[in-house]
Amino acid sequence: MPRDVLVKDLGRTQYCEVFDQMRAFTNERNQTTPDEIWLTEHEPVFTQGQSGKAEHLLAPGTIPVVQTDRGGQVTYHGPGQIVAYLLFDIRRLGINVRGLVSGIENSIISLLSHYKVTGQARADAPGVYVAGAKVAALGLRVRRGCSYHGLSLNVQMDLAPFAMINPCGLSDVTVTQLADLGGPSSTSQVKPLLLESLAETYGINLRMSHNRDSSAA
Repeated sequence: MPRDVLVKDLGRTQYCEVFDQMRAFTNERNQTTPDEIWLTEHEPVFTQGQSGKAEHLLAPGTIPVVQTDRGGQVTYHGPGQIVAYLLFDIRRLGINVRGLVSGIENSIISLLSHYKVTGQARADAPGVYVAGAKVAALGLRVRRGCSYHGLSLNVQMDLAPFAMINPCGLSDVTVTQLADLGGPSSTSQVKPLLLESLAETYGINLRMSHNRDSSAA
């Protein structure tokens, strides 16, 4: 049977605050805690994966760099990019980590197809690519069978900070965004389709929280 998942839109946030909150949520949850999806747009920040290499931070300048406990290398978050944190009990959903990752990728590819954009996944580098350029990144952590962190989808943002790093540790990959591919420029237009794709992929029912800041500090 499909499970209910609570969706919370946090609006514009500071990364460190939300990072602390999703770790706390995961640490405190139990077998009956409902799953949640948190949507946000972060203030400019570079986040470094757990095994991230300093060499991929080329010239971060004044943008803060935050060490995280997700997988993967360094990436950039900023306004105009949808970040979705998937706080799932993956054992209860009946999927493994590989299924969680491929589900994220397939959901984004499905969303892109709505705008007649062809996205692809890469076996050697998680994320979604359009003609070789990265449009969406993902990084996850699973603790006691429960996931946190998630995905970021570039809609319309300042892409310049990506030139200050090797995005996700890839020195030969450029970065693109939905608006430049013929899609909408507003994140508010894209969020419902992203949620719809995630719900269909994972077989979940979404319940929207009416308190915009219910998880924000």
